[in-house]
Amino acid sequence: MKSHTEYLTFKVPARMDFVHITPEIESIVRKSGISEGLCLVNAMHITASVFINDDEPGLHQDYKDWLEGLAPHDPSRYRHNRTGEDNGDAHHKRQIMGREVVVAITEGALDLGPWERIFYGEFDGRRPKRVLVKIIGE
Repeated sequence: MKSHTEYLTFKVPARMDFVHITPEIESIVRKSGISEGLCLVNAMHITASVFINDDEPGLHQDYKDWLEGLAPHDPSRYRHNRTGEDNGDAHHKRQIMGREVVVAITEGALDLGPWERIFYGEFDGRRPKRVLVKIIGE
């Protein structure tokens, strides 16, 4: 079995936004030379997420509105912010959206459904954050 590891870095200017990263992940899969296996894509920060869904702007705005309704950015609301932080909401948003995705690799390509795309979700932006891409297989 072979493995291949790379890291992506994102610095999203907005406090909350979604970045379509499928093309970057596809490129890393090709570079890995692995034709059958698994690709893990993992947000390495507790206020960021990686998830799979449709690349449709209305859906993305619906997610942002829904997340803000569930965990509004209101620093006085969260005990976590007593530490001097102001990102208690971002921790909750990440918990809902998830930490990582695992996608099968078949015949050297990501085996995604017809509308599935991979996204980096940022909930406390404006500073660099890393994403791990780990590919294992043959």
